Amino acid sequence: MVGGAFGTWLVEWNSWIKALHVISVIAWMAGMLYLPRLYVYHCAAEIGSVQSETFKVMERRLLRGIINPAMILTWIFGILLAIRPGFDWHAGWFHVKLAMVILLQITHAFYARWRKDFARDANKHPAKVYRIANEVPTLLMIIIVVMVFVRPF
Repeated sequence: MVGGAFGTWLVEWNSWIKALHVISVIAWMAGMLYLPRLYVYHCAAEIGSVQSETFKVMERRLLRGIINPAMILTWIFGILLAIRPGFDWHAGWFHVKLAMVILLQITHAFYARWRKDFARDANKHPAKVYRIANEVPTLLMIIIVVMVFVRPF
């Protein structure tokens, strides 16, 4: 998709870009799998307690310090991989992968919203909602990995 010197650079650095993309994805997924688990435990903490306040700090630091930066880097490196010369934008596996990544992004947005609710002591959901939400990134990750490595279509 991109030509010239930048396209050549993308091809030459492709392995590094892939490695950085995978590292970013792992960090994003680690946070996405841990944050809703914190919410489950936070539900059991009494509002205003030391435990509740500790969860607020942990949730904020996890989201702002790890999950958000990892998500941004995942998108940057993913876009660089997708615009390199020779990439097939019409491949079916890519469309499914992209759709799953967008769903993961939407899940991320829900998690961020819920963190703000907890920060305001305004949680609206029981622990069961967060237990179920905890499974969403795993399912999306499985589909994404299969699309990238198996490329069934």
